[in-house]
Amino acid sequence: MRRLLDEVRTFHDACLRGEYYDSFDVNSKNYMRTSEGTEAFMAEFKRLIEKCIRASAKGPQSTAREAFELLFALLRRLDRDPDSVVFFADEGGSWQVGVDWRAALPAYFRCLADGTPAEQFVREVDRAIADFADYDRPKHLATARRVANAEQRVALRSLPVREQRRSPRT
Repeated sequence: MRRLLDEVRTFHDACLRGEYYDSFDVNSKNYMRTSEGTEAFMAEFKRLIEKCIRASAKGPQSTAREAFELLFALLRRLDRDPDSVVFFADEGGSWQVGVDWRAALPAYFRCLADGTPAEQFVREVDRAIADFADYDRPKHLATARRVANAEQRVALRSLPVREQRRSPRT
């Protein structure tokens, strides 16, 4: 499990250093193209998130949780400033990475539920859903309720079930 966290930290740090940033001159013929660096980023991200999902079913939850959170931090950075991590010829953001949120969020919520105070659990569940999968909010909240302890389930009742219409991030 420690090895997974080390791999994710190494990837996270490499992304912040710009090691996956690979630009090219964009024109009307190639604006839909994805750079090799961006493709490498997406492939490694998917590999690591799948390892996190598998790790959530075994071993210490806190380690898998930390790995998930480092990966989520990269996605949030992509949404704030796409070109700070990788190069998108056209519109960029976390949605282009193609994470299977129906697999990733339940695994993350299992890790999060393990030993997290109710208020923090609710805050992080709400944040993850709002940031990445608000279109499927009711399903993800139901998943969070299934893995939550009694105190966390009570606290989850404070969250709106419907999609949150949020203004674009600045």
